Amino acid sequence: MVKKEAQKKETSETKEESNQFKLTEFANETKEELEKVVWPSRQQLISESAAVILMVTLVATVIYLVDNFFAWIAGKVF
Repeated sequence: MVKKEAQKKETSETKEESNQFKLTEFANETKEELEKVVWPSRQQLISESAAVILMVTLVATVIYLVDNFFAWIAGKVF
């Protein structure tokens, strides 16, 4: 019984030590993960960015037109 309590204390102490945040370890692991990333080519980056900007502009325009249409209808009804 005493051995079990001693083992529990030891394991809880080691868990606390392993749960501590270590900035250097975090930075090294982050660097390792970023080395695994497959970065897009310049051409792919430009074309996909243009597609996103175009779609955002298109959706914003459609929402603006629909909003103005409903505002016009509301003005006629009320």
